[in-house]
Amino acid sequence: MVGRDFAIFVIRRAINAVITLLLLIALMFIIIHIIYPTPLSLARLYAGPHPTYAQLLAIVKKYDLDAPLYVQFYNYLVGVFTGNLGFDPIYKEPVVEIIMYYLPITLTYIIPATVITVLLGTYLGAVAAGNRNKWLDYLIRAFYVFTWSSPPFFIAILLQLIFAYDLGLLPATGYVNELLPAPKSITGVPLIDALIEHDYAFAYSYFIHMILPMMAVVIYSFGIYTRIARNTMLDVLESDYVRLAYAKGLSRRVVVYGSYGLRNALIPLVTLMVLTFALAWTGAYVAEDVFLYHGMGYLVTSAITQVDPIMVYDITFFVAISVIIANFIADILYGILDPRVRVT
Repeated sequence: MVGRDFAIFVIRRAINAVITLLLLIALMFIIIHIIYPTPLSLARLYAGPHPTYAQLLAIVKKYDLDAPLYVQFYNYLVGVFTGNLGFDPIYKEPVVEIIMYYLPITLTYIIPATVITVLLGTYLGAVAAGNRNKWLDYLIRAFYVFTWSSPPFFIAILLQLIFAYDLGLLPATGYVNELLPAPKSITGVPLIDALIEHDYAFAYSYFIHMILPMMAVVIYSFGIYTRIARNTMLDVLESDYVRLAYAKGLSRRVVVYGSYGLRNALIPLVTLMVLTFALAWTGAYVAEDVFLYHGMGYLVTSAITQVDPIMVYDITFFVAISVIIANFIADILYGILDPRVRVT
């Protein structure tokens, strides 16, 4: 019965995720048509710089941009679900192929950065709460206030100066040694492809190049997560069932870091995990610009500087999808940590 209830809960959350995706597509469609209200202005999205009037008319006819809005929305919807997001006029390639080239490069360090932020922030938040108003609490609070108040470019530059230029431990720029040939594309993720091909030189170079951007994202996202984790733990530790656990004679370690304190504090932190993943994207965009790391941040910067709006819209769409997926995973974690959520 429990397994059936959990399956229904997962299906319900999956339906909610699909509805959210459809609303996102509708919102993107509306925003595009507000900014570009006429067929000719819409055609400029696909035309590139300095198009002629004849070229614009040909694009309007090719993409049915003068059709009724419901027809255009249907075509847009079909294009999204079939992976056809248009042809980029700057790169002269399909947008999906361009994004799928750069997206794995960024996700390779954003995902582990988010995991490290969550684990480190949860642990240090629990430690700070368990040592409230002691020197360890003050030390953790000072560190997360510093990282929280620092802009991401400052953190990235500071890491670059210390670990790359002063200590010489890590490369300062790039995502891999340019002299190394890229492995054959199998999964689309260069690091995994290198490991499959036993190209350990490329894999090692790739790994050490992503350490600094990953550290920048972790430190940038760490502050707010640790602060809220500490405050959540303080609320939990002041609850009646925690006092009862102490009254039973349980040790402080069991109460704070066991099923009484930390486990119950994780429930409200699940939502924050999703926000941490979304926050990691903003830190990654800035970090990639500092470290000349050619991922999604580089692609966004190039699209903005080259006035490539269709690329900007599609990147925004991809990032939003990743946040929706992360939110779906958070909903599943809610159901695992708190069975009461499954019946709501």
